[in-house]
Amino acid sequence: MSVAPDCYPVHDARRDQANHDHAPTLPDMRFRALLGAVVWARLPEAVRDRFSKRLQPGQAVTYVGSIVESRRNLAGRLVAEVARLVGAPLPLSDALGVPAVVSVTEDAASKGQFWTRMYGRAQGFPQVIHSSKRFDGPTGLEEYVGCGFGIALRVSADDKALYFHSDHCFLKAGKRRLRIPAELAPGALTVSHVDQGSGQFAFVLSLRHPLLGDMIFQKGTFREASVREASQALTVN
Repeated sequence: MSVAPDCYPVHDARRDQANHDHAPTLPDMRFRALLGAVVWARLPEAVRDRFSKRLQPGQAVTYVGSIVESRRNLAGRLVAEVARLVGAPLPLSDALGVPAVVSVTEDAASKGQFWTRMYGRAQGFPQVIHSSKRFDGPTGLEEYVGCGFGIALRVSADDKALYFHSDHCFLKAGKRRLRIPAELAPGALTVSHVDQGSGQFAFVLSLRHPLLGDMIFQKGTFREASVREASQALTVN
């Protein structure tokens, strides 16, 4: 499977490589503030490093890896299809061994972060997921995925991982924010950033419903990459 090169803008690879390798970063205390100093200190140093740098406008951090576990029950597949209406934020495939790329940039307007995830598929173009993490709302952190739909997140940590737990879903239009009743929510979402040492980490997504059981589980392993590596990551020979 190859990504058609003429579908994307042409960049100067050498310039992008230099910008990535020498891009200065600023201390970012936002995730530390959500957890508190004591809980933050429990995290592995590598995780603290990844979540404590704020990028300048125009800079990005990119991670490359592959999907190593993925499963969905019938309810999970249905929820993922319905979620296409708000940007398809859930896995649409259970293919294993496919390449994956995650890119993080600063969202200057909301003072948050843009996350772009690209997951390869056995056939066709990769699935692309866009979201914006904003340090706002009753829990201090919200993730917007599209069409005004968002999830308020609670953050926790231990000596292995940083965890994002769904608190509630909402719809936002302008200044109006409508909280979606828990009975209508798709389930309890947990996203884990698990350190694996040697510069690698696992990104684990789990969606569980009290009646429908384990609906979706996906695990990918990643490492930080250069722009050149990222541009080649979604090409499979």
